[in-house]
Amino acid sequence: MKSVTYNDAELYRRLRAEVLGDTRLREEGEMFLSLPPSELELQSRWFAGDFGRDFVTTCGQPVRIVQFGHWNHSAGPDFTDAVVLLGNGEPVRGSIELDTNLRDWEHHGHGENRAYRNVVLHLFIDHHGGGQFFTRTDDHVQVPQVQLDLSTLSARPTGIVPEARSGRCSAPLQEMAASKINELLTSAARFRLKTKGRRLRRIAEIHGESEMLYQAFAEAFGYRRNRLPMTVLAQRLPLSGLRAHPDTGEALLFGLAGFLETRVFEDASDETRSYLRGLWETWWKHRAEFQGIDLGWRFSGSRPVNHPQRRVAALACLVRESQRVFRHLWESAAASFDRKAFVKVLGSLGHTYWDNHYTLTSKQAARPMALVGGTRSKEILANIAYPLVVPHNEAAWDGYCALRGTLENEKSRRAVIRLMGRRPDAAEFTGFVYQQQALLQVYDDFCMDDESDCDDCLFPEQLRTW
Repeated sequence: MKSVTYNDAELYRRLRAEVLGDTRLREEGEMFLSLPPSELELQSRWFAGDFGRDFVTTCGQPVRIVQFGHWNHSAGPDFTDAVVLLGNGEPVRGSIELDTNLRDWEHHGHGENRAYRNVVLHLFIDHHGGGQFFTRTDDHVQVPQVQLDLSTLSARPTGIVPEARSGRCSAPLQEMAASKINELLTSAARFRLKTKGRRLRRIAEIHGESEMLYQAFAEAFGYRRNRLPMTVLAQRLPLSGLRAHPDTGEALLFGLAGFLETRVFEDASDETRSYLRGLWETWWKHRAEFQGIDLGWRFSGSRPVNHPQRRVAALACLVRESQRVFRHLWESAAASFDRKAFVKVLGSLGHTYWDNHYTLTSKQAARPMALVGGTRSKEILANIAYPLVVPHNEAAWDGYCALRGTLENEKSRRAVIRLMGRRPDAAEFTGFVYQQQALLQVYDDFCMDDESDCDDCLFPEQLRTW
């Protein structure tokens, strides 16, 4: 394969800006998929820094989030022990409340609740009803307000999901020389890798490198359907706390996930009962500390081997082996990234119960199953390892380009059909991970962001001139 450099994503960035009409960088569009965003998703996106950290209050005062604090497990403000800088004043420590509507502060009784007395910032999305509304605590202290702008997040689908058929852009792409398509895909892949790396580094700036990796792995373990629940689980149970109490981590993860309800015990086998009993004896001592939340797990449409309970088990194993896994990643980044060795480390994550069970209610499997299989390892390489390694080790870019992929993801298959159409040599542009990631970037930017189902998209015309 011809050696390429990582640094030049400019071709695709310019093409993207010309079509979309702006140069604003919208982060990777796959992170969460709920539409419209739920309050739980908004809180998770805020905690990940997706809205940024510099804002202006409704009164025009600049505010910077110095520390995002801790996501509160129980009753009271959403985030505690945060530090904010208002204008030219001194940093102020307190709590942050996030509501979907400005008047929820009043509707939920926060203004009369002493637990909200130390709130230093009130975040909101909408202000239905108009008029001026002031956020005040029970001791009549006015709380600064910041309206969050959903447009700063990645573009969300608006209800029209592109069908699995050729789009208008497939015509100019069919006429384009293979070398030009490769040039376009390579640039789009560079752009996507840089975007992923930028997002991971932002989370690291907020929560630290280990927490960033822990949250990123949790998101990757969630697959497409359960990324939000897995990410929220990791955000609400930080790695630092789980490492400090290694004997409780697995029980806390399964308990907060809602998988230790008593009904699970009713028809369980003796082996499962024994396993659950050990988790429950730890969880019941701590469950009062955690406010019950519905993470919104999606169980349908996934293969049994990818059941959410197995994904939580994989996260628990990662916590147990996090120092070894993370150290291997950083040491490889500093030297030469050994992809096969890293995949071997991921494959070594095992569990005496979950190596042989699909769910807590299933019978024992006929043969052992890897908690982190080959396909998931490639996803982790594409979405975590290479975005972090390549900026520090440009030689790793060639290794990334040599990584072969499979189109097991429905969105990937749709992207290929939508963009490449019936081009006879389409397989030449879809066999590697970087090519699939490039096609997903184009699909996210133009197809998923297009409400006209192709009719009004400017991308095909831009391709013809380019």
